[in-house]
Amino acid sequence: MNSALPPLNWLRAFEASARHLSFTDAAAELNMTQSAVSQQIKSLEGHLGRQLFHRRPRALELTQSGLTFLPVVREAFRTLTRGTRAMLGPDRNVLQVQSNISFAIQWLAPRLPRFHARHPDVRLSIRTELWEARDMAEGADIEIRYSLRPATHLNAHLLKRDHYYPVAAPGYDVPLDQLSSHPLFDCAGLMCNWPSWAEDQSLTWPNPYVTYCTTYSISLAIAAAGGGVALAHDTIASEYLKQGTLVRPFEHRVPMEEAYYLLMSPQAADTPSAQAFSNWLIEEIAAFEGSLD
Repeated sequence: MNSALPPLNWLRAFEASARHLSFTDAAAELNMTQSAVSQQIKSLEGHLGRQLFHRRPRALELTQSGLTFLPVVREAFRTLTRGTRAMLGPDRNVLQVQSNISFAIQWLAPRLPRFHARHPDVRLSIRTELWEARDMAEGADIEIRYSLRPATHLNAHLLKRDHYYPVAAPGYDVPLDQLSSHPLFDCAGLMCNWPSWAEDQSLTWPNPYVTYCTTYSISLAIAAAGGGVALAHDTIASEYLKQGTLVRPFEHRVPMEEAYYLLMSPQAADTPSAQAFSNWLIEEIAAFEGSLD
C-alpha cells in the first residue's frame, strides 16, 4: 500500500462510480470513456492495495473497503467545496437551486420562463436529488424540500401543503369497490400512502400489493400509460390533469402530512438573486394555490 495521497482524478472517478454503481454512467458524468474510468479505479485500487468494487455481470458492488473509503472521499470533496466557496464568496448572479425531480419537472420547469423574463440577470443552476439530506443540501443556496417539517435550526418557509388522491389514464375503468384489485403505484417512503387514503374514507382495505417507485415521475408516467392507478398530489399532478393525460377517478381528497418547504442557506440569505428567486417562488405558489380553488 502506498502511503502517499492518490491523484484527485482517481478519487473523483471512484466517487462517481460508487454513486452510480456503474463505470459507464460515471464516465458519462465525468465526460470520459468507460475504459478510462475503469483504468483509474484499477490504479486507485493498486495504490491503496485494496479492492474497492466487486465487478458483477450487470452492476458494480462496493467491497467492504470501498464502503469504508467512500464517506472519507465524499467528506474530502465537501471540505474542498466549502473551502472554495468560502474563499471565493458567493457568485451573486448564479443561484444554486435544488429540489426533488418531480417538482422540478412538473411544477418548476413550466414556470421558469416567467422568472427569467422578470430577472434576466439571475442565472440558475438547478439540481435534483431523490432523497433530501438531513440538513441543507450541500452547496445549495435554495432548496425546495418535500417532507415533514424540516429541523428547527434550518431557515425553512412553508410553501404549500397539498391534498392527495388517486389518478389514472382517461378511460381507465376502476370502480371504487374494486380498486384494491387493480395495479397500484406510489412513491416510496411517504406517510401519505394508499392505506392512509383508504382509511380516511373508511374503505375495507385488504392490504393489496403496491409497486413503489423512488419518484412520482415514474409512478405517474406508469399511470398515464394506462398501467394502473397511482397516488398523486396537487403540485405534481396539476400539469397532467390540465393536459388531460391523467384524471381523478374519485372525488375524495386527503390533506397531506408532508408539505413543500423553501430552505435558504445562511450564505445566500442576503443575496439579491436568492431574494429574487424566493419572492418569485412564493408569489407563484400563491397564484397556483388560488387556481386550485
